[in-house]
Amino acid sequence: MRATGTALRTGRTALTRRIGRAELRAVPAVRREVRALVSGWGRPAVADTAELLTCELVTNALLHTEGEAVLTVLLGPDQLRVEVRDFAGHRPRPRGPRPEGATGGRGLQLVEMLAGAWGVDRAAGGKTVWFELGEEG
Repeated sequence: MRATGTALRTGRTALTRRIGRAELRAVPAVRREVRALVSGWGRPAVADTAELLTCELVTNALLHTEGEAVLTVLLGPDQLRVEVRDFAGHRPRPRGPRPEGATGGRGLQLVEMLAGAWGVDRAAGGKTVWFELGEEG
C-alpha cells in the first residue's frame, strides 16, 4: 500500500455524497457523477480510471462494513483525490491471487496498480480509503 500521497486536501471539494448502508443501487449513479466531474475538469484521459477506482472503493465500503459511506472528490489544478469514508475500524487489505472465475477480491489490487498514490487514514469511528490520480492516471 502506498500510504503517502501529495495530500490534495487543499483542492476544492467538487463532490460529496453520502451513500446509505448496502445501497448498491447508488454505485452506477456515483460512476456517472465521477465521469461527468472528471470530464468537466478537463482531464478526460483519467475519467475511466477515476470511475473504476471510485466504484471499487464505494462498493468495498458498502459490502464490507455495517454502515453508510461518504464519498468526497477533491480537484486540484493537476490532481484528483477521491476519498471514501466508512464507519468500520478494520483496515482493508489487498488480497492475494484469486482462483480463475472468482468475482471478488480484486478491488484494492486495481487501486494499487492504477492509482498514482493511495492509502488508508484512520478517522474517529472509522477510516478513509483514498486514491489520487494526476493528469496521466
